[in-house]
Amino acid sequence: MSGRAASLISFSSVDSSLSSLKGCHTYIDTGMDTTAGVALDLLQTGCDAEDVDSMQFVMLEYAALNRDLNQYIHAVEETVHKLKRDPPDEIPDLRELVQERYTALQSENTEEDLWKAEKYVQLKEQLRDLRTQMGVSLDSADRNVEDEDEEVAVTQSSANFTCPITQMEMVNPVKNKVCGHTYEREAIERMIQSRHQKKKATRCPKVGCDHSDMSISDLVPDNALKRAIEVHNKKQSHH
Repeated sequence: MSGRAASLISFSSVDSSLSSLKGCHTYIDTGMDTTAGVALDLLQTGCDAEDVDSMQFVMLEYAALNRDLNQYIHAVEETVHKLKRDPPDEIPDLRELVQERYTALQSENTEEDLWKAEKYVQLKEQLRDLRTQMGVSLDSADRNVEDEDEEVAVTQSSANFTCPITQMEMVNPVKNKVCGHTYEREAIERMIQSRHQKKKATRCPKVGCDHSDMSISDLVPDNALKRAIEVHNKKQSHH
């Protein structure tokens, strides 16, 4: 058996493993949504700020896990693409090649990256808005952190709240569990159904996303984002 043939056969198992890895995003998203819900419930029931803060740390742990998963998937895909493009004469040590690429990606990570994670920024916004509604004052240390994050949070929220299809604020957001992008449920379902009727694949409408074969089964409700939008709008209506 030639190295080229052996490589091609091994890629089928790699594709299967990649599919399983990408499925882990659903579990991470569920964990993040649960963490956000618990943090808000703790604040609403008057628990200590320390308990609420601990939930923010949990969210950062999930953000780190999500980043690691994305980078490992990226390392596998890059390595496989390179081997397919230029097959070696001998069967390569795929695990070693992937680990090298993964380590290179990891070396560029910073803690600041995690602070900009979508769900973490959303949670901080929700907690800030809820504290405002409840009349809970922030101490000076919290204020400094909030001030530093405010610009990022505002930019992030305005982008998150807008559906890439309708370009309007979402009312019933759903998340694509494959690529992580969100859309207005009615708009994305209509788009997918229309494309399928024409026997064509549906590409994610988010600019820059390369996910090109969407299905309605990929969509899950984004309850944390829906709650964030509702809290944001309630705050705006009071101004």
